This record gives sequence, structure tokens and C-alpha cells, in this order.
Amino acid sequence: MEVKLWHDKREREMYDNFADLYAIIKATEKLEKAYVRDIIPPSDYEPECLKLIAQFKTLASSLKDTVPSIDRFVDTYKMDCPSALNRLVVSGVPATVEHRATSTASSTSSAATVAECVQNFITAMDSLKLNMVAVDQVHPLLADLSGSLNKLSILPPEFEGRTKMKEWISRLSKMGAADELTDQQSRQLHFDLESSYNAFMAALPNTGG
Repeated sequence: MEVKLWHDKREREMYDNFADLYAIIKATEKLEKAYVRDIIPPSDYEPECLKLIAQFKTLASSLKDTVPSIDRFVDTYKMDCPSALNRLVVSGVPATVEHRATSTASSTSSAATVAECVQNFITAMDSLKLNMVAVDQVHPLLADLSGSLNKLSILPPEFEGRTKMKEWISRLSKMGAADELTDQQSRQLHFDLESSYNAFMAALPNTGG
């Protein structure tokens, strides 16, 4: 006698998706082991891994209501796939990409974070020029800027921009969301942003040569 796992088309589709998810996780585990053991060259491993990661992300996203936790899914179906979980859930990029990123981390990540800082400085200054002076408008911009400055290890620990943004964020936190900066506060903040931006550009190592 045939046992039916599903009662309707929707349920059948859900089990089909579960089977696909199971297969992707298993395939990734095999691929990771093959790469670590040198059975597969990096040139073959990387495109295959990228494809599995893309398929996993698409499927995990469509299953987020029925499978809120991939770890629980793996436990439920007694899958022993630590390498796959690391690749698909934790890392999200092939090992080859991860290794390249690590070897060029100082230059690449710094360049990206510098660009992020510059963008956040300019956005904050432009917003003030456009008279966006309510606390709930200014606070997120300064928080983004402060966050990107904190990520940049090439800046000196006591960089004035960090200190000034911290002081402003603390000041704004004590105000109401709808409160607005006075003209004097707005001018002072703009001045602090501008001087911090100039100090930031001066503090960057000269990589132009």
C-alpha cells in the first residue's frame, strides 16, 4: 500500500522543496569535502559552489515560513553536514573567494569602508544643507557614519571624527524624535562634520603613488 506524504498540491510542493533543500545541503557537503581533499580543482569547485549557494538562498528564502531555521531542518532529518552549513549559512561564499578576500583584506575591505565613510559624511552634510534637522532624520545618518568610522582600522584610535560623532549621537539620544536642531546646533554639527571629513581625508594613507 502506497503511503501519501501529502494531501493536496500545496503540501506536495512543500515536500518537493524540502527534498530539493536536502539535496542541495548534501551536495554542498560532498563538494566541500572533495575540495578540501584536493579531489576537485578550485576552477571546478568555485562555479559549482556558487551555483549551490544561489540555489540554497533562493530556496531558503521561499521556505522561510515553513523552514525558519536551517539548523533545525538539518537536525530533523538527521543530516551530518557541518561543512555545508558553514558554507551555505555562515559564510555564503565559496572557500576560494573567502581565501582571496582574506589575503587582500587590508586593501580591499579598507577601500570599501573608506568609500562608505565618504558617502556617509557627504549624505549627513547634504541633509543638513537641505534643512533636514529633526532628530529622527539626523540621528540615523550620524549612527551610520559612526558605524563606518568604527570599522576602519587604519584610523588612529583617538580620531576626532569618531569622538565628535559619538558626542553628537549621545546629545541627540537625549532629545525627542520630533525635536529639531536649532540653527546654531545645525551650523555647529555641519562644521564638525566638515572638519572631521577633512581630518578623515588627511588621515588616510597616501596610496596614490
